[in-house]
Amino acid sequence: MQIKLTPPPHPNPQPLTAGTTLLVLFFFIESDKIASSLHSLQKFVPTEYASYTQEHYQFAGKKIIIQESIESYGAVVWPGATALCQYLEEHSEELNLQDAKILEIGAGPGLVSIVASILGAQVTATDLPDVLGNLQYNLLKNTLECTAHLPEVKELVWGKDLDQNFPKSTFYYDYILASDVVYHHYFLDKLLTTMVYLSQPGTVVLWANKFRFSTDYEFLGKFKQNFDTTLLAEYPESSVKLFKGILKWD
Repeated sequence: MQIKLTPPPHPNPQPLTAGTTLLVLFFFIESDKIASSLHSLQKFVPTEYASYTQEHYQFAGKKIIIQESIESYGAVVWPGATALCQYLEEHSEELNLQDAKILEIGAGPGLVSIVASILGAQVTATDLPDVLGNLQYNLLKNTLECTAHLPEVKELVWGKDLDQNFPKSTFYYDYILASDVVYHHYFLDKLLTTMVYLSQPGTVVLWANKFRFSTDYEFLGKFKQNFDTTLLAEYPESSVKLFKGILKWD
C-alpha cells in the first residue's frame, strides 16, 4: 500500500507581489541573455566524447564548474593545475594580477585561466585544436558577466608558426602559465622553444608540474639552462613542484 504524504498548507500563504513577479521575470530574462551570449560567443565546438562529467572547484571565492572527460588528456584537470590555482589565489596581490596580460600554455579544460580571469587578469588560453571547444565552453560558463576581462581562446601548437600567430611586436605577456604540460610525450623540445619564444623582457613563467618520469627532470634541466629558475612551492601530497622562470638574456 502506498501512502501519499501531503505537506500541510503554509500557515500564512502569501500571494506573489508585483515586485516578486518582476524579480522572477528578470531572473529568467537574464538567464536567457547569458545562454544566448554563451551560444553567440562559442566559436569552437566541443569534441563529442562519449561522456562528460561536471567537476566542482572553489577558488578566489567563486564556485567553478568544469566540464571534463577522461577520454582526452586535454579535457581533465591535472594536479599541477589545482596547485597553480592555489598559488595564484594566495599570491594574487604580490603577483599584481589585476589587468595583467597572461597566456596559458596547454590550458586543457581551462581551470587555471578561469581563476586568473576571476583574479582580474587579461587571459589568453591556448591549446590544440581539438581541445579548444570544451576549453572555451568552460571559460565562458564561468567568466561571462562576472570578470573584468573575458578570456580569449587561441590555437597554439607548440613550436609551430609562433612568429606568425604571436608576433612579438603585437603580443606581450606579463605571465606565461603552464601546468602539467611535461609528461611522457615527444614534444618537450617544442614546448621549451615555445616558452622561450613567448618570453620577453619582464615576462615571468609560472610552471607547475607533477614529476612522474625521468624525462620530467631532464626537461627541468633544460628549462634551467634557458631561464633563471626559482622553486616557489612544493606540494608533497601530489608530487607537484611550482617554478618561476625568467628568460636569460645573454
